[in-house]
Amino acid sequence: MTKELKDQRFLVTGASRGIGKAIALDLAQHGAKVCMLATSLGNLEETGAAISAMGGEFLPMAGDITDPATAQAAVSAMVEAWGGVDGLVANAGITSDNLLLRMTPEQFQKVVDTNLNGSFHFLKAVTKPMMRQKAGRVVLIGSVVGTTGNPGQVNYCAAKAALHGMARSAALELGSRGITVNVVAPGFIQTDMTGELPEQARQAMITKIALGRPGNPEDIAGITRFLLGPSGGYVTGQVMLVDGGLSLG
Repeated sequence: MTKELKDQRFLVTGASRGIGKAIALDLAQHGAKVCMLATSLGNLEETGAAISAMGGEFLPMAGDITDPATAQAAVSAMVEAWGGVDGLVANAGITSDNLLLRMTPEQFQKVVDTNLNGSFHFLKAVTKPMMRQKAGRVVLIGSVVGTTGNPGQVNYCAAKAALHGMARSAALELGSRGITVNVVAPGFIQTDMTGELPEQARQAMITKIALGRPGNPEDIAGITRFLLGPSGGYVTGQVMLVDGGLSLG
């Protein structure tokens, strides 16, 4: 285990699978203590076992990210167990795709509540301990479609675009306290979520990627660690597109 992030304390939402799991494992591998959040503790068993196997330290938490109390409980648990919070990765999110004319208000609101409001609750919850420390790193997981748009995803694109704006505003507010706030915006990444796409749609997407292949969760974990680590200390308010060139058109 390398020690680049030795004893740093990070909170990762949606850590049971996909991008969140890859980020949690990558941080632990580099010496960090990781508080992992998912909808149930059982979903975190595999990630926790992997961290334990590498000799890392973790704190599992379960809850609904649309409830502000979930964010506060996770932060309070970290402060009690480890004395503070050095970084947040707000990764948890959902999709509920439909064409605009068919999308229900419930579909729209559910995605906004989870992908935007959920990230806001966690950002707000970590702000107080980070301000006391006069240091902290926040990475919000956005999406390339927050910049480019995507048919059938007006709810998802709206939430992610708003997330990008929220990060820039928070970066301006918190920079004087030594807190950075950035967005990592993935493109087409191999996860359970994208695995549900029909093969024809998958291949059509791949043809638009300059590198000619989908990304993997580890591609996102690496740049996230950079922004959370010592080399990312002078980067804030940025939206980092990690999309293999998909956004180039």
